[in-house]
Amino acid sequence: MSGLPEVSTSPDVAPDPVPGVASGAVDRLRQYDWAAFAAGMDSFGCAVLPRLLSPGECADLAGDYSAEAPFRSHIHMARHGFGRGEYKYYRYPLPDLIAGLRSALYPHLAGLANGWNARLGIGRVYPDRHEDFLRDCHAAGQTRPTPLLLQYGPGDFNCLHQDLYGDLAFPIQVAFLLSEPGRDFTGGEFVLTEQRPRMQSRAEVVPLAQGDAVAFAVHNRPVEGARGSYRVNLRHGVSRIRSGQRHTLGIIFHDAR
Repeated sequence: MSGLPEVSTSPDVAPDPVPGVASGAVDRLRQYDWAAFAAGMDSFGCAVLPRLLSPGECADLAGDYSAEAPFRSHIHMARHGFGRGEYKYYRYPLPDLIAGLRSALYPHLAGLANGWNARLGIGRVYPDRHEDFLRDCHAAGQTRPTPLLLQYGPGDFNCLHQDLYGDLAFPIQVAFLLSEPGRDFTGGEFVLTEQRPRMQSRAEVVPLAQGDAVAFAVHNRPVEGARGSYRVNLRHGVSRIRSGQRHTLGIIFHDAR
């Protein structure tokens, strides 16, 4: 989230990649049609990877929220005007499942991100491997991990925002719904808004099932116009929880200052 306060217990440094951590995640990502995924991202600024996490994995991740050891900070949204609810940032080393997904998803997104930059005339080229991108983050002074676990109860919501944590930001992030809509909670829809120049904002409500992952633009993306590509600004949030409890895992690919 842009400008978020952080209560860090100690500086974090990303560990060197552990061989094999991402192998299972790489295997499960082979099931998806990545050309269709890219087309969705280009058309709407978001795309869903259905059932990327199993119900058991979702339950295990959500169950970790009450623990202290995996996390480096704990944020209550209402204190800072971000909405209502709370979330915790993971510390390094990340849990194997999260580290594996972060590493395995990144190469599928880097090519798309580089294509967006080229269309917008932005000179930055993202490396093929996530560990190389993290080295760029750390060289820029962004060393704290950004994956987070969010928890919402009745009446909670997340205001529209952008997850920018420093000068260096990867333009796509991924959120995983860990709870089952209609069983664990009602309400709480994922919402994306897009502001095009000289036009009113467009809203996109993304239906998600437990275990689904939604990838979406962090800040902006290109849209094709009569004179070539132009930049549109995006924000994302979560609508009001009507009942129950909703947990979400967020994977952001850049680290924070």
